[in-house]
Amino acid sequence: MKVAIDVGYRHFDGAWIYGNEGEIGKAIQEKVADGTVKREDIYYCGKLWSTFHPPEMVRPSLEKSLKLLNFDYIDLYIIELPLAFKPGDVIYPRDENGKYLYHPTDLCATWEALEELKDSGLVKSIGVSNFNRRQLELILNKPGLKYKPAVNQVECHPYFTQPKLREFCDSHGIVIVGYSPLGTCRDSFWVNTEIPPLLDDALLNSVAAKYKKTSAQVALRFQLQRNTVIIPKSFNPERIKENFEIFDFSLTNEEMKLISALNRNERYVQLLMWKDHPEYPFNDEY
Repeated sequence: MKVAIDVGYRHFDGAWIYGNEGEIGKAIQEKVADGTVKREDIYYCGKLWSTFHPPEMVRPSLEKSLKLLNFDYIDLYIIELPLAFKPGDVIYPRDENGKYLYHPTDLCATWEALEELKDSGLVKSIGVSNFNRRQLELILNKPGLKYKPAVNQVECHPYFTQPKLREFCDSHGIVIVGYSPLGTCRDSFWVNTEIPPLLDDALLNSVAAKYKKTSAQVALRFQLQRNTVIIPKSFNPERIKENFEIFDFSLTNEEMKLISALNRNERYVQLLMWKDHPEYPFNDEY
C-alpha cells in the first residue's frame, strides 16, 4: 500500500470483507503523517457486503469500515453484489448441508440506505458492483430516486469488454470500473479456468514488444484509452510500479480495434456457487 502511494497511486479499491481495512488505514495515516499525501488526495472505495443488505444494517456496516480505516468519510461506497445473504456477521452463511443461506433481496431499499449515507456526509459517492442492466434499471427507475449510481464495478478486460453494459452505463452517466483488468488467478473454485490466461495472449504480447512494454501494460493502456477506470491488483512492488507506467505510450486506433476483437464475451469470475440465488446477475445477457 505504501509502495503504491509512493509510486503515485491515489485510487484504492477495498472492502470490509477483504479483512485488511485496518492495515490500509494505518498505511494511509503513515503516508499522511510523513507528508507524502493528504487524506483528500486519496480516493478510497469501500463495499457493502451481502450479509448487511437490510437498510438498518447499512450504516453500521459502513461505520465498521470507518473505524478500521480511521477515516471520517469514505469517497465511494458500493453494493458489492446484488445478492442478499442471511443477515449477520457470518460472512458466508450456510446450513448444515453446506447450502448458502440467502435473504429476500430488495435492492431499492438497500439503495435508499446508501443515499442516506451520502446525505449524512459519511460517503462522498455511492455505486454498485456486479449489477446487470435489469438491476441497474431497478435503481434508476425507483420512485423518489435521489442519486444515481456513480459507478458499476464489473469484470472488464480485453477478453470481456462489456460493450452492451458499457453502452447502457454510458447513456446514464454511470462510470464502469473494471476489476480483473489483467485477467485473474486460476482458482477453479470461483474462476473459469477454461479461458486461457489473458496475459499470455499472442496479440497483447506482440503489441507489447513493439512498445517495449509488457502484455499487462498493454491491457491496462487499452482500458485507459476506452475510458474505463482500472483497478489492477498486485502484491509485488515491481509490478505495482510497472502497472503505473502506462502513461508514456499510446495504442493506435488499429491496435485498439484488434484488441477489442479479442472479446470472447466470457467472464473469468462467474460466481457459480451463487448461481441459484434469485438475483444472480450473470444469467442475463448483460
